[in-house]
Amino acid sequence: MKFNGLTLDSFQVQAIHALEQQKTVVVSAATGTGKTVIAEFIIDECIRKTEKKVIYTAPIKALSNQKFRDFKQQYGEEYIGILTGDVVINPHAPILIMTTEIYRNMLLQQDPIINDISYVVFDEIHFMNDPERGTVWEEAILFSPANIRFLCLSATIPNAKEFASWLRTMRDHPVEIVRCGKRAVPLHQFLYEEYKGFVERDSVTPSHKKRKSKKKKNQNTRSSVSPGHIVMQLNEKLPVIVFSFSRKQCEVEAKQLQKRRTFIRDNEKRKQIQDMYMNHFASEEIQHLSSTRELIKSLQNGVGFHHAGMLPQQRFAVEELFAQGLLPVLFTTETFAVGVNMPAKTVILNGLRKFDGQRFRVITSKEYFQLAGRAGRRGIDTEGFVVALIQEGETKEDYLRISERDIEPIQSQFTLSFNTVLNMIDSYSKEEIDRFLRMNFHAFRRQHVTHKQVRMKTSFTSKVHLLQKMGYISSKGTLTEKGMFAKQIYFEELLISELFATDLYQQLTDTELLQVIAGIIYERRPNDHFSFQGIERSYQLLLKKLSWNTHFIRKLNKLSLKRMMALVEIWSDNGHFEDVVSLTNYQEGDVVRLFRRIIDMLQQIRRASQDEHLKERLADCLQRVDRDLVAVDI
Repeated sequence: MKFNGLTLDSFQVQAIHALEQQKTVVVSAATGTGKTVIAEFIIDECIRKTEKKVIYTAPIKALSNQKFRDFKQQYGEEYIGILTGDVVINPHAPILIMTTEIYRNMLLQQDPIINDISYVVFDEIHFMNDPERGTVWEEAILFSPANIRFLCLSATIPNAKEFASWLRTMRDHPVEIVRCGKRAVPLHQFLYEEYKGFVERDSVTPSHKKRKSKKKKNQNTRSSVSPGHIVMQLNEKLPVIVFSFSRKQCEVEAKQLQKRRTFIRDNEKRKQIQDMYMNHFASEEIQHLSSTRELIKSLQNGVGFHHAGMLPQQRFAVEELFAQGLLPVLFTTETFAVGVNMPAKTVILNGLRKFDGQRFRVITSKEYFQLAGRAGRRGIDTEGFVVALIQEGETKEDYLRISERDIEPIQSQFTLSFNTVLNMIDSYSKEEIDRFLRMNFHAFRRQHVTHKQVRMKTSFTSKVHLLQKMGYISSKGTLTEKGMFAKQIYFEELLISELFATDLYQQLTDTELLQVIAGIIYERRPNDHFSFQGIERSYQLLLKKLSWNTHFIRKLNKLSLKRMMALVEIWSDNGHFEDVVSLTNYQEGDVVRLFRRIIDMLQQIRRASQDEHLKERLADCLQRVDRDLVAVDI
């Protein structure tokens, strides 16, 4: 069978036949085998044959943006739309790309678009395992109407049979599992040892956990070899992606390597690179940034770096250059491995440990194969190569354990938010709510009433009591005006509602509104630093105004608010981007992301409010924030 000029593999053919029979399909296939082609078949069928819509969901906004750019180029602008919270383009298109959060929100709002959907593509469905966002994925499945079919794409799912059985039981329609364990491009795994060089995985000798005598050189501690040193030895095994778990390390390694060697000797190629990146750096504002000048130096020598701390325009330039085969070397963080279809011939892992938001830990087998799977370009390479470099605190045993096979099952992370409780009460009967609480994936896996299930019902009841006490739910069990507002807010819904669904906001200036919203949405990270210079008086005055609402002032993180004061004031008063960045150790991309999240929240509040005066004020606030480098064009 052929599709889009490609001769399909048997697992792709099986999946497509199942889709033609209107089945839900769970594809469990190794990274790099061509899962996206199956999604493209659904999209192609929708555009050519049906009047129904297809929704394509992705775990992160960056992947949604990339799919929007790719599909728009492939199918035409009129057929593709995107909804990512702060950005809405062509929302009536037959193919809608969105984050999973947006799809879940549409379900809870009972958006009329839902009636026109035939299939929802869940790209990277194993993100259900994510402790912070896994609930969103599970709710997106639980709340979808029975007539909607799913195409679930994932790297290997060890418990695919169990997961498919849950879908089948819950939705009462046929579900087919499609597996493909064999990569189209064979993958060769190596460990790089300082004195031995490239050692094939099967030849790696495990370290002894106990030593009879102390040695000066501990073979488990960090090697003095840099990933750049390994890149210099690859020669015909380029292009290469070097994955590091530190943004700073990506930049430092890239800058060091481009000084040692240029990978672009052809003047015509150098001109192509220049034309391409200047297309993204058109504004004088971005050209004058030192970060842009540093990036250009590396790109001209064929070495790129890419991480979430960079400006969107900088990341887009690097992505386009790499996709066009103009960057032989790319240093990047793991976000580049999430669904982004930009493989290389070789992948280097610069260490095996990452910070997951709570602690440093060795990556899982699924994370290892997600990264390693970028090696080997289908239709170009006959084989791919992955090289691991052990760092301090890591061992050969760690490497051997995670690189054997993907053993991470899909697990439930289901928890209840106030927003979900409000939406369930507003839209579903008691029987339906009870079914949702019973039908989460955790409960299904246990097959009997578990402590978790009992806790889930207790959590629901206690949240309902609190919402009644605070005036979000009436004694009759229906949503009040405040409850109707809060059900349309999807982050810190009670704090935002206490501010904007009461008279509290009327005490504040527009700048203070923006500062408080920023304080609410700001999520603290280790070693964050923000300037407090010159803000003490205005900070104390703002706290005094906010203390009018006792619940709000008690729950508000005051340090978070204080950190946002100066930064938000300068930007909202038409200040320069560089002046804002000088107030924090946040990188430029982090600052943009912070303001984009403020914009998203302002839009949520506008949609939720019935207060026309407030809507006008929020429109003014949006104009003050959504400008210049923050006004990202995806």
